[in-house]
Amino acid sequence: MATPNGHLNISIGEDKHVVDDQEAQKIDYSQRSQWLRAALLGANDGLVSVASLMMGVGAMNQDVKAMFLIGFAGLVAGACSMAIGEFVSVYSQLDIEVAQMKREKRTREMDSEGRDETKKEKLPNPLQAALASALAFSMGAIVPLLAAAFIRNYKERLALVSAAVSLALLMFGVLGAVMGGTSPAISCVRVLFGGWMAMGITFGLTKLIGLSGLEM
Repeated sequence: MATPNGHLNISIGEDKHVVDDQEAQKIDYSQRSQWLRAALLGANDGLVSVASLMMGVGAMNQDVKAMFLIGFAGLVAGACSMAIGEFVSVYSQLDIEVAQMKREKRTREMDSEGRDETKKEKLPNPLQAALASALAFSMGAIVPLLAAAFIRNYKERLALVSAAVSLALLMFGVLGAVMGGTSPAISCVRVLFGGWMAMGITFGLTKLIGLSGLEM
């Protein structure tokens, strides 16, 4: 419909449609930061730490059984450590939030609206966080274990573990970048370099200790 000055008015329906499209395109990546960081940190930690353990043992012991057992022990120990650490951390956060809610309740009279808001407030779940952290760690740690489990040749086993870990690191880098709205290239280079450095340092130092005369 035209106005007296010759301009057209946009209908309410069309205006609402435009607003809805704009809102649909807006993604608040900051809301994903906590759970995304925890999941990727757990998986990346499991992948790199277990692979580094296996590479360290592989530097001095060519037996596939020894390499696999140390990797499995690292998986179990790491998953338990991650779960306990996350449980304690989130439980502390829960205690702080509950205490704050109690203080607020004592300082003001709760009306019906206030009670509804309190009931709807989502509190952290320590057990859920612990299980998620342990699962994420295990998913990362299983990659080098599977890569080494069926390869008898020593050099081929080390090469396959390195390749599998590198591929997994690239996947984690891309996943983190896509879900976080950042550059995939930068994310991949960062995680790949960090993983290689961890495995290289562990392998090199263990090899150095072995060459210094320490009997295994």
